[in-house]
Amino acid sequence: MVTPETMIFSIIGAVFGSTGFWALITYLIQRHAEKDSTEKQMLKGLAHDRICGIGAEYLKRGYITKDEYETLHDYLYVPYEKLGGNGTAAKIMKEIEKIPIRKE
Repeated sequence: MVTPETMIFSIIGAVFGSTGFWALITYLIQRHAEKDSTEKQMLKGLAHDRICGIGAEYLKRGYITKDEYETLHDYLYVPYEKLGGNGTAAKIMKEIEKIPIRKE
């Protein structure tokens, strides 16, 4: 006589042993990774736009305040750089580091 526990273990074993189950798991993981990658690209693009736009304004003005610098550098540029961003935004940050920092 087959007990309910034996039946449950057999079903669970069959599910975990099936290639369809693992194919589904693989698909879901890859889909999540693609979505994560797309979101990172979008964030990197938005940060690049803000760094270049705001940075150009500070360069045009000829100075930056301490708060503006901290916001631009710590909260935009550093995360942007960690996401793999470089190029124009890095050049702008180097130029911003050369302009004077003024009090509010």
